[in-house]
Amino acid sequence: MRVTVVGGGIAGLGTALALARRGHEVTVVERDHTPMPTTADEAFEWDRRGAPQVRHSHAFLGRLVQLLRNDYPDVYAELLAQGATEMRFGEDLPPEMIDFVPEPGDAELVMLACRRTTFEWVLRGAALAEGRVSFRTGVAVEGLVAEPGHTDGGPDVRPVVRGVRLADGSEIEGDLVVVASGRRSAVPEWLAAIGAPDVSEEIEDTGIVYFSRFYRLRDGLEYPPRSGAIGGDLGYLKYAVFVGDNRTFSITLAVSTEDAELRRSFGDAKVFDLAARELVATEPWLDGRAEPLTATVYVMAGLLNRWREFVIDGAPAAAGLIPVGDAVLCTNPLYGRGCSTAFWGAALLADALDAHPDDIAAAAVAYDTALRAEIRPWYRSSVEQDGEARRVAAALLAGLDPDADSDDPRTFMRGVLRDGLLPATRSDPVVLRAFMRSLNLLSAPDAITKDADVGARIFAVWQDRDNRPPPPALGPKRRADFLELLPG
Repeated sequence: MRVTVVGGGIAGLGTALALARRGHEVTVVERDHTPMPTTADEAFEWDRRGAPQVRHSHAFLGRLVQLLRNDYPDVYAELLAQGATEMRFGEDLPPEMIDFVPEPGDAELVMLACRRTTFEWVLRGAALAEGRVSFRTGVAVEGLVAEPGHTDGGPDVRPVVRGVRLADGSEIEGDLVVVASGRRSAVPEWLAAIGAPDVSEEIEDTGIVYFSRFYRLRDGLEYPPRSGAIGGDLGYLKYAVFVGDNRTFSITLAVSTEDAELRRSFGDAKVFDLAARELVATEPWLDGRAEPLTATVYVMAGLLNRWREFVIDGAPAAAGLIPVGDAVLCTNPLYGRGCSTAFWGAALLADALDAHPDDIAAAAVAYDTALRAEIRPWYRSSVEQDGEARRVAAALLAGLDPDADSDDPRTFMRGVLRDGLLPATRSDPVVLRAFMRSLNLLSAPDAITKDADVGARIFAVWQDRDNRPPPPALGPKRRADFLELLPG
């Protein structure tokens, strides 16, 4: 099969690699001019205007690591050889965790510390080495090449995609177009232009803007101990540290889209560093042991949770076209699921094509079914989490107590999370293991709430909340106090 993949990010590269190793001929079209670098640091300098998120913090979760280990052990080995490192469950445990005993399933609980650009660089190298993958970089796709479809000998209102039209006027024809052009993808407009049915969307604003900056450890110095918190949620501000490859790390600060003061402040590199030094979990990382890799702070706004319906009434909107990654679904990047779900989705697409090698439309439906079963629950979880986060942020921005209404079920659940789940993850290995399996996309998002034993352990900790000292603050509790620490 001849396949054109639109977009050279993780979803596109994952698709190209999977299909090439299953015998398909693949052409990847990437709008950005991205010459193949020779080192991870050169890859970090890629000009990826079409994917501005590449120089933001990223997480490579256990689900993705397992896919690499099982299906692409050579790629995984190359990532480690190029400076990525493993973060294994059971290492760097909280000091309160005194009765931890490893279990066989813990081998799955491995995250990869790596920059997004390094990950893409290694993936592209693996795709190029296949011999069945070619790249067209520096040229954008402007639309689809299509013809009317036919059903039972008569015209069908749904077109059949035969290729793509490029900005330079050329066309690439083939059997399948896979659209992996990210959250800004114009694929609904492309489909409308060839007469396909409208693609409906579910859209929920995440309500956040986030800011990231990268650093590298100075010679002879090491990362701080990772047995404590590596992030925090103050309601008005969420923040975290992400370990990268080759002695790098990044810090991300996220605030409400409505918080004009903090949005304006965090765009300044000096203020960003000052703010991070006022936060408990990030302060040790900026104690002089590292120097910035980026002169500026990178900003991401316009962040949506979105699900697009490309299968309509049991059939694809256009035969011969299948979307992957953020082109079909995207979630709040603050949860770190995007790279993992993109690569996971590419694997589901490859499986669907294997199951229906002679019927691309049937493969599209099978892929859609798999997405709904495997990944859509994480989209819904993001929507629900963001709705509660927006409520809390709005209350704090208005100077109100989000927990003032004690009869509100949301107040109760927020208390259970704060005073039950979070402290339990620091002392109870059963709860920590269940939490980490969920975090790494290895169990369903509602698995913790459905596990009676885990739930009982969490509620036991919650019920004992008045008999233990309050947890140490992860930063100023009041937004007004935090603002006073920043330059005017």
